[in-house]
Amino acid sequence: MNSSKSVLITGCSSGIGHHCAHALLGAGYRVIAAARKEKDVERLKEEGFEALQLDLDRSDSIDRAVERLHALTDGKLYAVFNNAAYGQPGAVEDLSREVLRRQFETNLFGTHELTVKLLPMMIKAKEGRIVQNSSVLGFAAMRYRGAYNASKFALEGLSDTLRLELEGTGVHVSIIEPGPIRSRFRANALKKFLENIDIEESRLSNLYEKKLKQLRSSEDAPFTLGPEAVAQALLHALESPSPKRRYRVTFPTHLFYWLKKILPDSMMDWMLRKVE
Repeated sequence: MNSSKSVLITGCSSGIGHHCAHALLGAGYRVIAAARKEKDVERLKEEGFEALQLDLDRSDSIDRAVERLHALTDGKLYAVFNNAAYGQPGAVEDLSREVLRRQFETNLFGTHELTVKLLPMMIKAKEGRIVQNSSVLGFAAMRYRGAYNASKFALEGLSDTLRLELEGTGVHVSIIEPGPIRSRFRANALKKFLENIDIEESRLSNLYEKKLKQLRSSEDAPFTLGPEAVAQALLHALESPSPKRRYRVTFPTHLFYWLKKILPDSMMDWMLRKVE
């Protein structure tokens, strides 16, 4: 049992975060589940979690969450699973500076700020785990996903650097790279697409009609797995004495990892253009 080990999970309202919170609770961890909306925080409490409100776009919310974590854990936090993120669809040419900034505020800047404010607790304890939920899109760029691609590429680079800098502290950094996972990711992306992309005025308006149909579809993409696949990787990252630097989850992630190693860029571009 791991009842003495406290783990913060962000983005627990649904999908991967919600499932992983339950999986870790079942494995004996003390789970502090974070969500952006108060109604989701209350629901998580009803499910038996210690829960707190956390909006990664706001430094004051991050500060309140860290203060609350200190009080809940007596300054002893074993791990954080940085799961909270969203995907902003749209061609790069249709992304305004503000829309791109908002994507980075949540997926990178907020995650970074939270992580560095939690680090002192782990360094003091001489043990800890930072687990970043990235994506196959954190190393393989695909069309009409530029904002999300960029945020996850950046997260991986920052995390690799952090791992090197934490050598000898007892704190490990791992990156999980899921491909298609059953969650609300597509529904949330559809909302951002409609909010932030001027579909009718775009040079790609005809293509966007196809993208809208895909985002509205209830059918799983090929090779989609359930969130339990991510939970399995997370548990290994938390419990192994030598956690992996990267956990590749789903067939597409493994496939594109090896294709990037063996194919020239021109051929890789051809392959990636085939992916919708």
